[in-house]
Amino acid sequence: MVFTAMRNMLFLILSMVFILSSCAAQSSFHVNKVIAHRGAWKAQGLPQNSLASLREAIRLGCEGSEFDVWMTADDILVVNHDHDLQGLDIEISTYEELLAKTLPNGEKIPTLKEYLAEGMKQQGTKLILEFKPSRISVERSEKVGEMAVKTVQELGAEKWVDYITFSYEGGKKAIATDPNANVAYLSGDKSPAELKTAGFFGFDYNIRVLRQKPEWITEAQNLGLTVNAWTVNKVEDMKWLMEMKADFITTDEPELLFTLLD
Repeated sequence: MVFTAMRNMLFLILSMVFILSSCAAQSSFHVNKVIAHRGAWKAQGLPQNSLASLREAIRLGCEGSEFDVWMTADDILVVNHDHDLQGLDIEISTYEELLAKTLPNGEKIPTLKEYLAEGMKQQGTKLILEFKPSRISVERSEKVGEMAVKTVQELGAEKWVDYITFSYEGGKKAIATDPNANVAYLSGDKSPAELKTAGFFGFDYNIRVLRQKPEWITEAQNLGLTVNAWTVNKVEDMKWLMEMKADFITTDEPELLFTLLD
């Protein structure tokens, strides 16, 4: 009886420690609008979407570091911006074939699991996971969205990750896979009301779209949706978005945006 009571008490204590640790991970993330586009790569000449550019975004204290995800022919999720890696089409290549290529800093193409594991070593910078629309089929886009969410769930990385995508169907699939996931839409062809109805967290539209339709910013804010813009590298655009109270600003120039925020 005594042993059982002590064991139950120990289990309760450990559970409380786990819960408090999880809450700390969620509550300690930076809030400064700065989303490093493909990581913080430009100033230091680092490969885009590399682990090195992620570490630099973390070092700078960015609120988020954006990265791009594709699925290989053998269903491995990897991190790369373009559909090809040095001439190899990712969607019709195996992961092993991609490993024959090397990034300029010597890294191999990261898998999504490797990238998430690196990002989860800290608790300040969110990981902004963009899953790319498949060039093969809409169904494959949906599968990538579903697999990305399930990979995040498998690693317990939900608190670190927000999602963005150009695939409306893939975005809805991600939301269906995890209704609590924060998924924002990128294409710029849906109104805030449409996104709200579909269950999206917000939009992340090209700065040109928002310059043409600034009323969408106000509409999104009134609906409780988040507002982000890409890829914002001009001072005047950064200042305008700050004046419009955008939630996030995605940029290749995080250092510049930090100076304006300061």
